[in-house]
Amino acid sequence: MPKINVYLPDELADAVRETGLPVSPICQRALEHAVRRITTIRQAVLSDLDPDRLSERLPSFTGRLIITLTLAARRAQEAGAATVTTADLLHGLLAENHNLGVQILTAMDVAPDSLTAPSTPEPDSGGSGLRFSAPAAVALELAVGEAIGFGHNYVGCEHLLVGLAAEPDGSAGELLRSRAVDGKAARRAVAAAVAGYAHLRSTAPDQQAAPAALLTAVRAELTPLIERIERLESRLN
Repeated sequence: MPKINVYLPDELADAVRETGLPVSPICQRALEHAVRRITTIRQAVLSDLDPDRLSERLPSFTGRLIITLTLAARRAQEAGAATVTTADLLHGLLAENHNLGVQILTAMDVAPDSLTAPSTPEPDSGGSGLRFSAPAAVALELAVGEAIGFGHNYVGCEHLLVGLAAEPDGSAGELLRSRAVDGKAARRAVAAAVAGYAHLRSTAPDQQAAPAALLTAVRAELTPLIERIERLESRLN
């Protein structure tokens, strides 16, 4: 049976040894699950896109992300385009408006209303019918990879934001990076948002104040991370 090396932080490696966990079967199950999720998204993005079947074909995607993809597909159809581009995905993310990705942009001091998704054509991924462009397909696969990397059992709009910012060839990524929202920055913001949301749920029973409280929590979590990175970068320079 082939071997794959798995590298762990020192503290986690020590904890695994102390608890005597069966590492191999645990890793096998985790990898099998990750492979299934990646395979599912690849099959979905490389075939004809039916907006009405998105939730059926992408069961791990949140309801808000399904709405985002549907809005993106409708935008492409209304424009008479054969492909759903990264710009369409960004448009859908912004148009849905109530998702965590939009809140993260706000926490990063990027006003969502100031972003206008461009209408730049992108290469298609082949085939007939309405399809995701090649960069959009990559962005969606990156979103699934980000969710797996975070250990999340769902794929949400926050993961799509990271995927769009990290994808190198699409117009949405170019626009986001021009506003200092690259893949690394977006990933740090998502990590901060998740930590802030967990803190919010444990301390704020008033759900009516959740959006404003979450924004404050995200910024509070994000600030020390940014300061630490800036100190490290200054040392390197």
